[in-house]
Amino acid sequence: MRVYRGRADSIGADRAVSDRLVERVATDREPAVRVWRPHRQVAFGRRDARAEGYDEARAVAEQRGFPTVEREVGGRAVAYTGSTVAFARVTPVEDARSGLSGRYDAATADLLDALDSLGVDASEGEPVDSFCPGTHSVQADCGGRARKLAGLAQRVRADAAVVAGVLLVRDHEPIAAVLDPVYAALDVAFDPGSVGSVAGAGGEADPDAVVETVERALVGDVSGEASVQRVG
Repeated sequence: MRVYRGRADSIGADRAVSDRLVERVATDREPAVRVWRPHRQVAFGRRDARAEGYDEARAVAEQRGFPTVEREVGGRAVAYTGSTVAFARVTPVEDARSGLSGRYDAATADLLDALDSLGVDASEGEPVDSFCPGTHSVQADCGGRARKLAGLAQRVRADAAVVAGVLLVRDHEPIAAVLDPVYAALDVAFDPGSVGSVAGAGGEADPDAVVETVERALVGDVSGEASVQRVG
């Protein structure tokens, strides 16, 4: 198992690191995990890029100090503030048509274990009109109502599968504030009150501690020591 830590000095360079990680797993056939804190940005999915209001949505985000990018996986817009944690587990595959559900289930279970260690009683599922809505999400009670903390997505190639996600550690209010007009421009239903965070659920508010805990959960029990590669 290889573990990649840290981030590059720009959004573009950071994305290139993740791309190289996938290529290396595909070539060397050794699984890899990366958990990090992306730069401040709003990342749009491919469905967003095809929407009539996409240009307006990008302009709205940038006016609020969030650079915009388009990511390869599906789903809807996600905001990162610098405290937000992204994670990815890349595994070699022999058959792209099998293992999809198992990889989702394993990653979700590991994330729930990590959140439990961070002091959050979370569960699979999401409130109505959440950011980046999807069937593979995690929610928790934040201030008396269920709010979304994390969403997962999967990209499968012929030689490697990537289960990736985003976990909101804190800053749920500024994230909701930028996503509200972004989703309005895209004409996608969104409830700002559905946005939660680890801190809002009473858990650990230090993003670096969250990174370490999620990384440990995703790496799991491996034979021998994990090989660590520093990014940036």
